[in-house]
Amino acid sequence: MRKRMEGFPTLVSFKESRRKLAEVIKYRILETVEVALEDALNMVCAEDIFAPIDLPEFDRSAVDGYAVVAEDTFGSSPNNPVELKLIGKVHAGMKPSDMPKVNRGEAVEIYTGARLPEGANAVVMVEHTNKLGDSIEVLYPVSPYQNVSKKGEDYKKGELVIKKGTMIRPWHIAALAALNIPKVKVLRKPRFAVLSTGSELVEVGSELKEGNVVNSSKPMLKSLLKELGCEVLDLGTIPDDLEKIKESIKEGLRVADAVIITGGTSVGELDLVPEAINSLGKPGLVVHGIMMRPAKPTGFGVIDNKPVFILSGLPVAALVGFQNFIKPSIQMILGLPEEPKITVRGRLTRRVANLHGVRSFVRVRVMRKDDAYYIEPLMLTGSGLISTLTKANGMLTIPEDVEGYDEGEEVEVELFQPIETIIG
Repeated sequence: MRKRMEGFPTLVSFKESRRKLAEVIKYRILETVEVALEDALNMVCAEDIFAPIDLPEFDRSAVDGYAVVAEDTFGSSPNNPVELKLIGKVHAGMKPSDMPKVNRGEAVEIYTGARLPEGANAVVMVEHTNKLGDSIEVLYPVSPYQNVSKKGEDYKKGELVIKKGTMIRPWHIAALAALNIPKVKVLRKPRFAVLSTGSELVEVGSELKEGNVVNSSKPMLKSLLKELGCEVLDLGTIPDDLEKIKESIKEGLRVADAVIITGGTSVGELDLVPEAINSLGKPGLVVHGIMMRPAKPTGFGVIDNKPVFILSGLPVAALVGFQNFIKPSIQMILGLPEEPKITVRGRLTRRVANLHGVRSFVRVRVMRKDDAYYIEPLMLTGSGLISTLTKANGMLTIPEDVEGYDEGEEVEVELFQPIETIIG
């Protein structure tokens, strides 16, 4: 007989929970796919990519100006300019055979990106010259290869461009495009199955009857997963029925890399998810009940080597659980390091308290007035208040060994929305 409403048998510290997460999440995505360059954004490079050519492939001008023999300009100044004969013009894309050869005492008009013509070894910026019909005056000297991007200066042929295991960002795409690499081998996207439990829950757009609650956590979690580049499989919302929960989890494990279940994760009579998970394989749940608020019912485990996560059905708690346990797990599954957080420091507008031994995540408004930043903790009554997420733009973390922060104390906050500016 299952015992209910007696509280969690043991609560695991946040730090220990994160240690266990890293210890048990051994699942890794190894399958690769080849995708078009622009489709590789935010995917993980599956092999070292080396430059197939020199970039640039030839010496080219870095400025608009005049291609010259540098030695001709030595000693020039505004009071003693050097005059050079203008013999032609070159622009980007012109064939070398169509370009004039630059001899001593001569100059060629040249534009940014154009190949340096034969004989020239520097470019004088147009701002440092005066044009005199068929000649120019050089007002300042240039040294050899000044204002020239030399062959292979950006990448040399055979140089490593992107290391295996790197998340491909827009600047990587620019580099590969410049090197004329149209396709990239990447790790396939992680597949997450998402399931909600609760007899009271209905999907968005359903006709509401008395006692119904619209499922808001599942759409949020699906969006968070998509934002991180995951494929999402929606297993629906099912009632509080042990066998149905077990069947849905088994289906998720069959089709996905990991499963997320929201609702039914606490210690009430109808909180059946932990029992369902533990009945499906070893080790089952590794952590259930974490010393943090909100999101104490958060847990995770492994079935058949695949990660399984349980989150509160309340959206704020589900978000906190996701950000602290599922997001780092996605990075582990892809072999990525944990991403740095965007933070700001400011002064609290009122005191915030904390329970000893508990890590608290407080929704806050971060405001800027003049050159100072102020942190306003939102008044909270529970982790079901979605408005605290839409009104907040940051999250203040209070460590377990801190009983709170006083008004006026400087704290560091993680930002997830732009900072408000207060005028006046």
